[in-house]
Amino acid sequence: MAPEARAKTQSLAGLALGVLALACSIAPSDAAAVRHSRAQKPSHPQPVRHLPYPPLEFPFQISGGQYAPVAWSEIAGWSEDDHLAAYRAFRTSCRPIAAQQKPPADPKALGTSLRDPCRIAKGLELSDGVKARAFFEQHFLPLRISRLGEGEGFVTGYYEPIVDGSRTENEVYKVPVYRRPSNLFVRGTTQSSAGLPNKGQVFRKIGRRKLVPYYDRAEIEDGAIAGRGLEICFLKDQTDLLFSQIQGSARVSLDDGSTVRINYDAHNGFPYTPVGRILIERNIIPKDQMSMQKIREWMEQNPNEADELRRQNKSYVFFREVQLSDKDEAVGAQGVPLTPGRSIAVDKSLHVYGTPFFIEGELPIESERSKTPFRRLMIAQDTGSAIVGPARADLYFGAGLDAGKVAGRLRHNARFAILVPKSLDPMARGRKMPVPDERPSETIAKLFPQTDPSKDPKNAGKPSDVTTATNAKPAVQAATTSATGPSPSPAIQAAVAKPVPLPEPRPNVEAVSAKPQPRHLRRYRHRR
Repeated sequence: MAPEARAKTQSLAGLALGVLALACSIAPSDAAAVRHSRAQKPSHPQPVRHLPYPPLEFPFQISGGQYAPVAWSEIAGWSEDDHLAAYRAFRTSCRPIAAQQKPPADPKALGTSLRDPCRIAKGLELSDGVKARAFFEQHFLPLRISRLGEGEGFVTGYYEPIVDGSRTENEVYKVPVYRRPSNLFVRGTTQSSAGLPNKGQVFRKIGRRKLVPYYDRAEIEDGAIAGRGLEICFLKDQTDLLFSQIQGSARVSLDDGSTVRINYDAHNGFPYTPVGRILIERNIIPKDQMSMQKIREWMEQNPNEADELRRQNKSYVFFREVQLSDKDEAVGAQGVPLTPGRSIAVDKSLHVYGTPFFIEGELPIESERSKTPFRRLMIAQDTGSAIVGPARADLYFGAGLDAGKVAGRLRHNARFAILVPKSLDPMARGRKMPVPDERPSETIAKLFPQTDPSKDPKNAGKPSDVTTATNAKPAVQAATTSATGPSPSPAIQAAVAKPVPLPEPRPNVEAVSAKPQPRHLRRYRHRR
């Protein structure tokens, strides 16, 4: 090689080695930079996969209930009702509702939706029944409501008893009416609460920490809390006290001419057991004749047995004295005066106070055997421990003996329509609900139509006694048999469809055992 070419080749080789060395020195730093950039790059969240039918929240859900829209014209008796009386009761309930500045989130059916119609009613003084009816039709939507799987609801009646009493204990008045004891404890409440819950565990405090169940009715009647200054007044007998506790309020006409009004304030935590149900189970009073008047008459005639029957109901109610005149109506759980014939007690765990309900049914109002048409718009203003369910109501009939007679014989089915504010229109939300695809069985049925073998033209000239599908006789032969002998089974009487053709089975190919091929190993000689 010439000297010039050899020198040029050496210079190129040196240049290549220099470039290679430079690349090797830069490569680690570049790799570290790449790793650093990847670490600093924000990670994008993975896209959320949605279901084929996205879940949509309904306007409201009533536990254990079902409801469906209904037209005003389809509600029997709606146009004939006294809507002005219902409107006045509704405005009474609207006072505490419209006064709420920041109402708490309510998980119940209507939530806080009654605030809008209540604020409108607050400034709308109506004196015409036609305008009152137009108000409800303009701001509410009717829904037929009942317990899940049932078509009707259930109604009972209650009233405010008027009983005789005295401020002091004597030979005539010796049954004490107790106020709430200071050692009665319910978790989540304090002694300053206006009223303790109808449900939940109630305890008796012993010392600072020990909690035991509170006294039952028998223990209290035997004097477990006597002599502690809890007596509001005294009544003649235990029956008067029992009925006052069942109704939740009473007017006590004192022997000095004054009147004491008492309302429910607390209970001892035991579940309420209806004494009327026990009398029915013991075959003492027939179910179709049961009423509060019948219970009172039996207790007066059987005082010894009445003590034992009364103690079967371990629940005991404590009262508080309220400042009401003789002309004022009893105050319900909402804190507003009740309206006779328009106020109802409902399940407070499901419904909101102030909700309008239209109730229609045939009730024994005029007499025990009568079926008086009852079609009224009622307002939910009270509650009770025995009132449970979406279509369950206790109708308030006022105070006194006459009201007690009517209320005592009500235990009947009725149809309910709840009036929902238009802000919770369930039909508007229902239009957005997705419609599911057709069932796979319908798709298969379209691919393989089912036909009656007796009507198939292919089988017109082929009479057969037995079909290969179900071993059933043809329809003509079955009809002849039924005319001359005993009727065959329903499976034989029914027309049998042609069986759906199935795909042919795969051929049964025997597996051929293959001999293992010998492995050829090659040896590689590494050259040094």
